[in-house]
Amino acid sequence: MKKRNTTILLTSLCCMFGMSAFAAAEENTPVLTLATFISEATKNDTRFEEILIDKLPLQYRRDALLPTKDLLVSLKQEFHLFLNPLDVGGRTTVSLAQLFPDSGTQLSTAYNKPATTSGNHNASLQFLISQPIAENAYGRNYKLQDQLIGVANDIVRYQIVEAYEDYLASLTTVWYNWFSAWENLKVSRTSYQSNEKLLENILERKRQKIALPIDVNKMKLSLIRKQENIVVLQEIFDNLSNLIFSAMRLPPGQRFIPATMEINNQTIVFEEAYQRFVNDSRTYHALELLEKKSSLAVDKAADDLLPSTNLLLGYQMDAEYWGIKPQQNSFFAGISLDWPVKNSVDKAKLSIARAEKKKTVLSKQNKYEELHTNLKNIHLQIQREQELMTIAEQKIKLAESILKDETENYSFGKVSLNDYIDAVNDVDENRFSRTDHSVKLNKLLIEWHRLTDTLLDKTEGLDSKTLLE
Repeated sequence: MKKRNTTILLTSLCCMFGMSAFAAAEENTPVLTLATFISEATKNDTRFEEILIDKLPLQYRRDALLPTKDLLVSLKQEFHLFLNPLDVGGRTTVSLAQLFPDSGTQLSTAYNKPATTSGNHNASLQFLISQPIAENAYGRNYKLQDQLIGVANDIVRYQIVEAYEDYLASLTTVWYNWFSAWENLKVSRTSYQSNEKLLENILERKRQKIALPIDVNKMKLSLIRKQENIVVLQEIFDNLSNLIFSAMRLPPGQRFIPATMEINNQTIVFEEAYQRFVNDSRTYHALELLEKKSSLAVDKAADDLLPSTNLLLGYQMDAEYWGIKPQQNSFFAGISLDWPVKNSVDKAKLSIARAEKKKTVLSKQNKYEELHTNLKNIHLQIQREQELMTIAEQKIKLAESILKDETENYSFGKVSLNDYIDAVNDVDENRFSRTDHSVKLNKLLIEWHRLTDTLLDKTEGLDSKTLLE
């Protein structure tokens, strides 16, 4: 029995010293606000940089996907062997070509110089203008492709902001979980300290033959349970601390504790907020852009079905050796036509584009309904947590009042120790419940702002317009 009492005494002493160390750490450790955490994480966490890297290729997409406007220089040298009659010669061709995608017009010039041992050294210099009038008529296909690229770039920019908001929401959630773990740990330690004082009081009463041995054991068991709870909560807090410090890329040894969280009692009028979301949100703009993109794809596929038809206008000068003979100059005009008989590939592409457009329209309508339902449910959950917060505050006041009375009653022997322990535990449970509801409320509000594309507007130092540029 003596050994058991010694063990319990050592356990109590260890916890007492732990409480002192905890209090000292809490007093000297700097606090970390949510705003500071997000600011430091976005500066130091490479995940943020990884998201923004997707913006870099956008400035090159037009150059990569549209027909080039560069001047094309071509040089060709051939060697010819004629068997009948036996003759040896060659041909040198130099050409320049310039495409003007806005109109589809192509200008080219070519110098052709054959030379054979039999004496044929005539050369020619030709200027040619080619203008499409069916497929890609006056640059139509180019303009459609340019619009497609522009719409696709805008969609990617919206997706980048969405990815950043998701990242920001995840950071905020981690901080709220960290704060919740800290508050629960503080409540548990405070409760342990109160129960420790009560155990000392019961031991003194036992020495005075007032308290029974069973009361001492009950109190010791209650204290051990609270110590067990502290161990579990400490591990949760340490794990979340590691996530926080990792996101900030803190050097080893630097630590923080969460600052006091402000309870957000924001009142949201659903219909007004939802209408603003419909009118101004990036999500709705992105859905409209997706439909526009599918329509442009149909137009482009339809344009590809047209025959490749070009009006040609040229001027040619003949030459002997390297000289030009003006009297042999000539103008010419014509038309070129390439028209596949079945054109099954382009017809299939058009059918696919039309199906994709229909799917996009249906998907947009379904997304509207899904967003409305999700936001309606989140709004109901926000209202629920606001009401539960009010109830939790009321329960804490009543539980603290009951504990105060039960403390006095127990000191006069009017109630049993079980009643007193129940009153203590009731206060603890209601404090845990208040923390839980306050954190849930703030998380729901973060989710609301994330879904309505207003999270960045609620975050100091961050601007969605900058991310869209």
